[in-house]
Amino acid sequence: MDTPSTKLSAAAPGSTAAPGSQAAPGSKAAPVLTTAPARIALVGVHGFGLHHLGNLNRLSAQGLVELVAVADPNPPAPGALPETTAVHSDLDSLLAGNHSPDVIIVATPIQTHAPLALSVLASSADLYLEKPPVASMKDFISLQQAARDYGRSVQIGFQSLGSHALAALACLARGEASPELPAIGRLKSISATGRWVRDRAYYKRSRWAGKRSIDGVDVVDGVATNPLAHAIATALRIAGAREAEDLASVDTDLYRANEIESDDTSVIRLRTSNGLTITCALTLCATESVEPYITLHGSEGTAVFHYTEDRVTVTTGAGATTHTFGRDDLTENLLQHLSKGTPLLSPLDHSGAFMRVLEAIRTAEAPTAIPASHIEWVGTGEQAHAVIPGIEGILERAAIANATFSELGLPWATRDQAGTEPLFQTAKNAVTTLRTGTALDSGLSPRPYLHPVTTQSGIVVTDHLPLDHAWHLGAGFALQDVNGTNFWGGRSYRRTAGRYVDLEDHGRIEVRRSVRHQDNAVLDLEWIGTDGTTLLTEKRTYERSVVDHRTWRLDIRTELTAVVDATLGSPGSHGAAGSGYGGFFWRLPVNGQPRVFSSTAEGEVAVHGSVSPWLAWAGAFDGGPVTLVFGAPQESADPWFVRQDGYPAVGSALAWDSPVELKAGQTLSRTIPVWISDGSLETAEIQALVATR
Repeated sequence: MDTPSTKLSAAAPGSTAAPGSQAAPGSKAAPVLTTAPARIALVGVHGFGLHHLGNLNRLSAQGLVELVAVADPNPPAPGALPETTAVHSDLDSLLAGNHSPDVIIVATPIQTHAPLALSVLASSADLYLEKPPVASMKDFISLQQAARDYGRSVQIGFQSLGSHALAALACLARGEASPELPAIGRLKSISATGRWVRDRAYYKRSRWAGKRSIDGVDVVDGVATNPLAHAIATALRIAGAREAEDLASVDTDLYRANEIESDDTSVIRLRTSNGLTITCALTLCATESVEPYITLHGSEGTAVFHYTEDRVTVTTGAGATTHTFGRDDLTENLLQHLSKGTPLLSPLDHSGAFMRVLEAIRTAEAPTAIPASHIEWVGTGEQAHAVIPGIEGILERAAIANATFSELGLPWATRDQAGTEPLFQTAKNAVTTLRTGTALDSGLSPRPYLHPVTTQSGIVVTDHLPLDHAWHLGAGFALQDVNGTNFWGGRSYRRTAGRYVDLEDHGRIEVRRSVRHQDNAVLDLEWIGTDGTTLLTEKRTYERSVVDHRTWRLDIRTELTAVVDATLGSPGSHGAAGSGYGGFFWRLPVNGQPRVFSSTAEGEVAVHGSVSPWLAWAGAFDGGPVTLVFGAPQESADPWFVRQDGYPAVGSALAWDSPVELKAGQTLSRTIPVWISDGSLETAEIQALVATR
């Protein structure tokens, strides 16, 4: 960076204003250029103020700045400052001290930012304000107005925005390669993941730590607004969201494991005005601290930006490429802005989108306390820190599926009320929950499904939104290809490409009518294509019956009616051998010692692709041994689709290796009975169950 040879003084040419005097509102000083180092004052010398002291020492050694004064109610340690630096107890006395600072840096508690920043702007100095700018949107708007009225420049301390990587990432976000990095195709979404460790002492370091407010004054010191605020700010910058109007919506899902007011573990899901989803999954309750990162999810690969290290790794089908970038210091950038007109890297007005996020958090309901049974404490005394078991995988699931903790259905999360209801009118021992899927990301092909489904003893036997295939949704019915529309989620296999390709071809299945009775339920569904037209209608029927004290039966019947001439396909029908999944599909949770067998075969390899009257899955689930028995549809001899080693799932393949053609008005039916049993069933017991069908 070039060394600025000039700086801006506080007074306008010909001005007789005394040093330290305040500019009149509406005036914009035309500063006098001098050759002296920029005069800097620092408010707040502890906490992050120590970082600024070190940086100012560096800049002072280069002849760029002179630290003329500091203000802090707790004086700095002896020898921490140059002998010529004046020390004050507060900003008011600093401003009255005849120091004529060109720039004042404010690095104080969040709740003090607004009044201190307004005082700085009313003086003759420009402002460097630590993040978050202020604690409410109201204060932010007041700060913007004051900066305009007084003609001051304001830099906000999101240091990651000085990274040179942002220019390269902007290219990738546009679907282009950069000089340093290969392209990743069409940008689908952005996620920000942060997992740090903070102990009890961290929340006792100050009166405001972990508080939402103090004595009626907003603080909003949560994981997303303070320690990992850079993750959100950086993701917003890459997405091109700078002003509040650049965000169409903000969803918050806030939790706390520590005894604090604010959140320490949260998902913040943002949608920009141009339709891009940004999912920020953050925690201070990790097993160990890991450098936070931003992920750009593209149609041909991913770019992972570790913003504290200015390092980007791009992974595509051609392999992985890593490049470490440089970074501009925000204080130097502010000085160059004042002396040469260089654009600010983190100007006040570009924090509007971040402030929209902070405001949503500030006005949200208080974070939900995670039950103690779902928290582990590591260490002793003030060094003990809370750990949420499995939080690393949970954060990844949220990022991949663009889902909140509530939508993931975690046992410690609040219940997802939207689109979730018991399938049957009266609850019995076995739970069967219907999810309409309306809140699902479009890339998952939103559709209704069952999850959780349990045994009579309460053992969960379905999974949804798993990390390996986020579009696997409990127990349901879907197809990867209907007239070119993907109702399955994820990538589509195409014969012409000879591989799975990421297309904007996802449809959705919507519930038009739902009738629930004591032991049966009927859904009227509509399969809506990519272009918004209805391709199929469906009547889906669920019935339950209790067999004995440990086994119950769930019958799932679908009647698909073509609205237009329809071709029903699968990856298998497009040429992917052995991948003819589509139709009935049951995603199981991970279970130990799984055994897959049928009336004619044993093991995944033998059962997969076979035709038999039934298929059984037995395993050690979370809660005990369970056996699931799937009956083949009587309407057609469809092959079984089975996965055991890669992930646990069972399906009945409707279009195994060739498509199914339906004329407009034609109906196709499939009925699958599933026996769900606590314990392990032998073949003879299974045969007896199936014989009662």
